[in-house]
Amino acid sequence: MRKIALFGPPATGKTTLAKWLAAELGHPHTDLDDLLFTPAGPLPLPEFRRQAAEITQRDAWIVEGNFSKLADVVWHRADVLVWLDFPLPLILYRIVRRSLRQLAGREDSAQAKRLTWSKAFFSRRSLLRTAIRKYRNNRPRYAQQVAETAGLGVEVVRLRGPRDVRRWKEEVRKGPAESRPQGATRHTAGP
Repeated sequence: MRKIALFGPPATGKTTLAKWLAAELGHPHTDLDDLLFTPAGPLPLPEFRRQAAEITQRDAWIVEGNFSKLADVVWHRADVLVWLDFPLPLILYRIVRRSLRQLAGREDSAQAKRLTWSKAFFSRRSLLRTAIRKYRNNRPRYAQQVAETAGLGVEVVRLRGPRDVRRWKEEVRKGPAESRPQGATRHTAGP
């Protein structure tokens, strides 16, 4: 497992899991948001695709982000595609909890510095509304794209909650696929 792509809705722990994998496996980690959002504004799509493709041409990498439009240059080049497919109520709870921490000044990140009450909860494009809309709209498309990626020979791991993440991390700690327990869950299609 040298090339790993992770994706999922906000507040599912993509960054936490990606950083853990990077430390555990010794592979470089890239957050696609860090590529896309520059001080001068978001990169144009062709440049974003070019930079992502450059990263995934390396021998080992861990890339995280919700950019299925980069599937051909990220997902299809992966050994393993990890889909953090948590239930919507858990996602909303985590978004509220994280937003309240950020608004209270308990988290020092670029996102926390830009966050307002309106952006978090009350505007039409608030984090909560956006999470609900994207969950409902993107999930069926993700299932189709994940199945296509699996059809190319990429191993797909679909983690449906924190318990699945903990189990999968234990499998990763144990080593290569040959030594995994028979009960290891692999999902390739369906919402």
